[in-house]
Amino acid sequence: MAENKTKKTKVSVDGFIAKVENETRRADAKALNTLFKKVSGWKPYMFGPTIVGYGVYHYTYDSGRTGTACALGFSPRKANLVIYTFDFPGKEALLEKLGKHKGGIEQCLYINKLSDVDVAVLEKILRGGLAAVKNAWPVTAE
Repeated sequence: MAENKTKKTKVSVDGFIAKVENETRRADAKALNTLFKKVSGWKPYMFGPTIVGYGVYHYTYDSGRTGTACALGFSPRKANLVIYTFDFPGKEALLEKLGKHKGGIEQCLYINKLSDVDVAVLEKILRGGLAAVKNAWPVTAE
């Protein structure tokens, strides 16, 4: 079975964020880092070359596929901010209140900039997603 390509690295999160070219995206990444640390209580780490992760869970699917992923994460991509969080009951209702975004029903939520969304609602989404992943898999701060 193929091994996951995206893995935890030792690259500096602050260094990665400082190199984000777009000034607004860089400022949003700094704000997200603060929010994610507040929600999770964990220090961030780089998961692959572009994902800032918080917490780690190890999974095994019924198919036998195993892997490791971040419990919460975000990536300041050129096109948008991508937020990685689990699905949970009530998430869809929160997404309706969030503001301008795409996706989000499953794990990936796409927003152009933080000023497009209600950050208090985003925090509720992150908290719900973190609770859901903790309920599904053993999660550690690693």
